[in-house]
Amino acid sequence: MALKSTADKGIQTLSIHAGEDPDPATGASAPSLVMSSTFVVDEEISFSAHNLDAETPFVYTRWDNPTTQQLEHKLAILEQTEACIAFASGMAASAAVMLAHLSQGDHLIISNTNYPGTAEFARETLTRLGIEVSPIDTTDLQAIAGAMRDNTRMLWLETPSNPLLRIADIRAASDIARGQNCLLVVDSTFASPIATRPMSLGADLVVHSLTKYIGGHGDAMGGAVCGRKALLGPLRGEALVHYGGVISPFNAWLIMRGMATLPLRMRCHQQNALELARFLQDHDKIERVFYPGLESHPQHDLARAQMDNFSGMLSFRCRDPKALAQRMMQHLEVIHYAVSLGHHRSLIYLMQTEDLISSSYRLDGDELDKYRDSAGDGLFRFSVGLEDSADLIRDLEQVLA
Repeated sequence: MALKSTADKGIQTLSIHAGEDPDPATGASAPSLVMSSTFVVDEEISFSAHNLDAETPFVYTRWDNPTTQQLEHKLAILEQTEACIAFASGMAASAAVMLAHLSQGDHLIISNTNYPGTAEFARETLTRLGIEVSPIDTTDLQAIAGAMRDNTRMLWLETPSNPLLRIADIRAASDIARGQNCLLVVDSTFASPIATRPMSLGADLVVHSLTKYIGGHGDAMGGAVCGRKALLGPLRGEALVHYGGVISPFNAWLIMRGMATLPLRMRCHQQNALELARFLQDHDKIERVFYPGLESHPQHDLARAQMDNFSGMLSFRCRDPKALAQRMMQHLEVIHYAVSLGHHRSLIYLMQTEDLISSSYRLDGDELDKYRDSAGDGLFRFSVGLEDSADLIRDLEQVLA
């Protein structure tokens, strides 16, 4: 029997039950995995994606799939949005939003320090297609307002940001975007819907890398865009079908399986991250720690107002980051020296300043000085996992000694 209503249910209940009705054919309690690429139909269906709509039966998995549809339904409910579309990766989702809603001559405002893949796509691919891009400090509301133009069609926020953990004021940014009639898109990967629900703060679209916290186990790649049906229509017909960034139903099934424990995991991620952040903040080898849950974070008050959970992501810097990275690669026992984030196991990786500045951010002037003042020669991005916090602290102590 399906949930009669989702409006009166808590987030833990919804994480388990939303989108997952018992199988009508078998009565199976757990969601079935439908791997078929094609479906038998008993009526004439148009072969063009332009003629597909919500009433169209399943025809081909690049267009829609029962397992993927369950994942989309669950995530839409958790994000408190009308609809959701799943993609093969977070970058496929991000590219879909930008390419579907921006055209030659349009203007995009984006953070000048965000996920490097998104940063490079905006600065290289979009500008090659004739789209103007203004990278700015999106935590500065005056900078956002000052960057607006008559042809501004999209404001892209990432909060918390990667890797500086900057917090953007979604509600205030929404007011500015509304005044310019441009879309506000929020990459909420670091937060997850357990921490922040950007649509309730005025966002038009929410983007996630499902590979991270929502999947949570480091074994399935995926991405998603949540928002109003009217804005998602072009993404399904154009981006999903024509660009082909389709999530595997098996990955969708794995991610949906991970979502059942998302609230519990995020609670533990936050608890562990706060303990590790305090340990690092008090360590004499560490120069600076960035974690929204610390009172020392420059936007701690905004984080408290905007986030229900501070997540498990933190960054820190030390005097000789390359030497520490070498010791980590050789001696860490519990923490994995590896990229990615949001998994049940702890992951840490050095994000070198020179590398990011030259390849991804291309900052200069005051913005370059501001980044160096925060990041120094490099930041260790630390995705704090679900292990015992005492074991994580001991693991760090032995490489910091």
